[in-house]
Amino acid sequence: MTAHAAAALLVLLPAAACGTGGPPSILDRETLVIGVKPDQPGLGVKVAEGRYEGFDVDVATEVARRIGVPDVRFVTALSSTRQRLIQEGTVDLVVATYSITPENRSKVTFAGPYYVAHQDTLVRAGDRAVGNVRDLKGRRLCKAAGSNSWRRVAEERRIPVELVPASSYGDCLAKLRSGAVDAVSTDDLILAGFAARDGSALRIVNAPFTDERLGIGMRKGDLDGCEAVNRAITAMYQDGTAERLLRRWFGGSGLALTLTVPQFEGCA
Repeated sequence: MTAHAAAALLVLLPAAACGTGGPPSILDRETLVIGVKPDQPGLGVKVAEGRYEGFDVDVATEVARRIGVPDVRFVTALSSTRQRLIQEGTVDLVVATYSITPENRSKVTFAGPYYVAHQDTLVRAGDRAVGNVRDLKGRRLCKAAGSNSWRRVAEERRIPVELVPASSYGDCLAKLRSGAVDAVSTDDLILAGFAARDGSALRIVNAPFTDERLGIGMRKGDLDGCEAVNRAITAMYQDGTAERLLRRWFGGSGLALTLTVPQFEGCA
């Protein structure tokens, strides 16, 4: 071996010793830290320090168990912070009504979707003038920090609305109840949870206008972890677990629930 070839080999050996060079996988964890929403009834609500409940929480718990990591710890992940929490490694997974979009996929890897929701609109019960999304013209629409739902109204459909910023969807609902905004538009599962909590005070328009693929976010490039989560989601639908959880949290909401395995996006 020439001196030049030996030197080249020495340069290559440390890189090869690093394994695949990919990100740490969720499959290597003994405990999974999972980000969920703290203020979305039916999906994710913080009920005590370190304790959360809702459909997303139950899905996360089931997925963790099925991929062989039964020890989980939940933390708050807002729409405005969930991407950063994943990228910084503060959480291993985010199960928090996280829509699979091209923009989001450029930053994190998504498994799923674990459910395909549909964007709809929530208004005060006495407001009967809104029958579909186009009736929001000239009205005040809540813009939750970190969410893209408002874009599908104001930008994609070019409906002239007045956007009112809010820190979260919980804040949006407070503004809707107080009259500070006229409508909240986002995934129907989110709206159903809030409407169920507020009883007859709020009304879902029931005029869906998009498909919202809700995914499980993880560190970019964890393809093995992503594929394992996809297998877990499939099994949950096939053995009836997904139906049981959906009916538990949304069975009384009036929504037409989808109970078949969603079409996966593919891990990338």
